[in-house]
Amino acid sequence: MEKIKELILQTVPEAVIEQKQKLTVTVEPKKLHLLAKTLRDNAALPFDFLVYLIGMDRGEELGVNYLLSSSIDLSKEIVLKTNTSDRENPLLYSISDLFETAQYNEREVFALLGIRFINNPDMRKFFLNGDWVGYPLRKDYDANPELNPVSLESKEIIDIAPRIMETPEGKMVEETVNIFEDDDYIINIGPQHPSTHGVMHFRTALDGEIVKKIDVHSGYIHRGIEKLSESLTYPQILHFTDRLDYLSANINRHGLCMCVEKAAEIEVPERAQYIRTIMDELNRIDSHLLAWACQCNDLGAITAFIYGMREREIILDIFEKTCGGRLIINQNVVGGVMFDIYADFQKDVKAFIPYMRDKLVEYDHFFSHNVIALGRMVTIGVMKKEDAINYGVTGPAGRGSGWSCDIRKHIPYAMYSKVDFKEVIRTEGDSYARYMNRLDEIEQSLHIIEQLIDNIPAGDIINKPKPIIRLPEGEYYQRVEACRGEFGVFIESRGDKTPYRLKFRSPSMALVSAMPLICKNEKISDFIGIGGSMDYVIPDIDR
Repeated sequence: MEKIKELILQTVPEAVIEQKQKLTVTVEPKKLHLLAKTLRDNAALPFDFLVYLIGMDRGEELGVNYLLSSSIDLSKEIVLKTNTSDRENPLLYSISDLFETAQYNEREVFALLGIRFINNPDMRKFFLNGDWVGYPLRKDYDANPELNPVSLESKEIIDIAPRIMETPEGKMVEETVNIFEDDDYIINIGPQHPSTHGVMHFRTALDGEIVKKIDVHSGYIHRGIEKLSESLTYPQILHFTDRLDYLSANINRHGLCMCVEKAAEIEVPERAQYIRTIMDELNRIDSHLLAWACQCNDLGAITAFIYGMREREIILDIFEKTCGGRLIINQNVVGGVMFDIYADFQKDVKAFIPYMRDKLVEYDHFFSHNVIALGRMVTIGVMKKEDAINYGVTGPAGRGSGWSCDIRKHIPYAMYSKVDFKEVIRTEGDSYARYMNRLDEIEQSLHIIEQLIDNIPAGDIINKPKPIIRLPEGEYYQRVEACRGEFGVFIESRGDKTPYRLKFRSPSMALVSAMPLICKNEKISDFIGIGGSMDYVIPDIDR
């Protein structure tokens, strides 16, 4: 990284470089875009993957943290920071022209902190209505409910986006643009639709039966989890992670626990690490089974949905016997796991492995090569590798486009450095590649569990921390491989028992952000099938 430091100082000599948990670089707003572009385009080690874009209220200043990583090696990371002291009209420069994933993330920062981004083509608030009073993630936010009364009246959808653009002469021009053309035929897919996989709203312009343009509306179930976390202790926050991507509950909570444990220097017992890894992989199989079942159901194969639920039920029974939870598992806690495995845990898991392998063969025979299924998935919803990186699409969907992005391989945690497994990658980038990746990942999860199940060591299941956990002052990041891709946790601590700022990276938000791209010029009849192949979960987006 010494060469990267030299590159940074050559590009922005006045940049402040600090070696914190990650290499951290602070630049003034006008130099951020140049530095981000230079790092992205660096031939030897391109920092072309925008992992996080985190709005911050630093007190006197408002700002943003950007975590950049390299698509070649995800373990290489740089944090960029920039700030503005203008709290009345905070403006920063957009990087949405460099990283498409920044588009919605910048709109989220505007909604929750009031920072507008110069040259972002669409500065509507994401998650909140345009008339929402105040910016909830600011420390001086007035939470008086009378300022934002609950309305039972429907609001008219206005397809106009405000934006602020900089002219070549450096002048700031505020303007509005139409989202759609005047003669566009627009239909609403969602927010109340069973095949949008949750309360998601796609404003869709059609040319006959061909998708012309999609405008994504989210926030229908936004719960303010990150704001609520600022007034809760670290153990109290744990249950929120289960309710983000609830199909990846155990892995999400694992990520938050690891972030706190690393910051507090809490050593997790080896027995707990084994249990965590096995439970994570069972959770992954459970999630992929539901994803497979729902995608098949979206394509009209109701029998496949029933089969997927049948196999998933066995895993849920194992979860229930382990810790009492089925969907919301409540197993990982700071320092280890809450419950030890039950007497027949290993027996039940070992019986499930050959059973599930037989079912994978069955799935392959009765649906994976069905001529109708192939017609609905092959060459449909194609996402190129460079687009997957640009939109931050990770998990089975990103790997379906040929991108090696498995955190378990690039930045191993728990027991993943001790087991052998293949990263499942396909290069076609279509709905079928994403479909097949999940089935193949089930087999790899079975292989991981097989290597661990008979080797669980004796010992403690938890290294109990102090009753009140206070993290040292600093900023802490943790990345894990959840069922839909990279799930991230960011904590800024000021030394208190509650976080000053907490941010969750949503893999599903990246998945949805790519929908307008991969659905364009496809038939409206294929829209739902493409969405099923992406496998997004809405509460994970809205948070």
